[in-house]
Amino acid sequence: MTETPDQAALRAFLRPYTTKSDGRGALSFAGTLVVYGGALILGAALAEAGQWAGAVAMVGVLAFASVRLYVLQHDCGHAALFRRKGLNDVVGYALSVFSLTPYRVMQYNHNQHHAYLGNLDHRETTEVYTMTLAEWQAAPWHRRLWYRLYRNPVVMLSLGGIYAYFIAYRWPRNTRVVGVWGVIAHNLMLAGYLALIWAMLGGVGLAVWGVSAVLAGVIGVFLVYLQHNFEETYWDRKPSLDFRKATLVGSSSLDLGWLWDLGTGNIAYHDLHHYNPGIPSYNLRRCQRALPEALRAHDVIRWPEAIRSFRLKLWDEAAGRLVPFPKAETTRMVAAE
Repeated sequence: MTETPDQAALRAFLRPYTTKSDGRGALSFAGTLVVYGGALILGAALAEAGQWAGAVAMVGVLAFASVRLYVLQHDCGHAALFRRKGLNDVVGYALSVFSLTPYRVMQYNHNQHHAYLGNLDHRETTEVYTMTLAEWQAAPWHRRLWYRLYRNPVVMLSLGGIYAYFIAYRWPRNTRVVGVWGVIAHNLMLAGYLALIWAMLGGVGLAVWGVSAVLAGVIGVFLVYLQHNFEETYWDRKPSLDFRKATLVGSSSLDLGWLWDLGTGNIAYHDLHHYNPGIPSYNLRRCQRALPEALRAHDVIRWPEAIRSFRLKLWDEAAGRLVPFPKAETTRMVAAE
């Protein structure tokens, strides 16, 4: 099912879910910070005592809390966590230290992503780059090799997360456009935060934070990939590009379980978010559960299909779907190796 539902009916249905609650926003923000701080302190204490099973569990909790704080910062960037824009901005800046993401640049780049979603002529705004089948067929061997490595799930989920959060976000794309000093201030605050962890929890605390940050990057890249990389997603070029179709059909709706939604701030319901970014994360799951079948753009993706989606590599413009690497060429490359 890949149909664009009735626009007026969908807008009317979603409107009540855009209502912001300062109380729920504060609970999401403060509650997640408490879990984050508790997991960091307890994880360091357990690791110091040699209680490795407990320490590993706390690293997992800390990683998901970090992802959730990133999602809340993303909410603030859309002025969707609290009713007042100023409060969203203050909290967004505060969360940038825990998310490793400069707030204003993140906001600017993410708004570009929303504006150019599904546009084959503006793929520089996507979090995960996608080649077309025609581009792949015309590409020289070294570009194909780079792209194979880039789209390899092991490389993407491990090195991709480390590169994005630890390296690229220290000087993100469009930093000069948005504001150099804001990024410099963010990096200084991050350095101060890591120094504080060292002073309070020692090297073991810093190690717990570091491992959890890497794991959070893996979870983040996993989500970012699946949000727009699935078989029946949507890409097109102007003038035939349909922006509303891109927001709904080009964005996935993932149902990976209640605990996953809790740990990732419900961002898995990404089609509804792209269609109306004003829906707070704390309303997304409830909204998706209540959404009538007639207003759904496509089927919900669950774990088996989510895992299979990582085999999809290229956008086939003729077929209008994401496809794997061509089998014949894959076989020839393997034989040559």
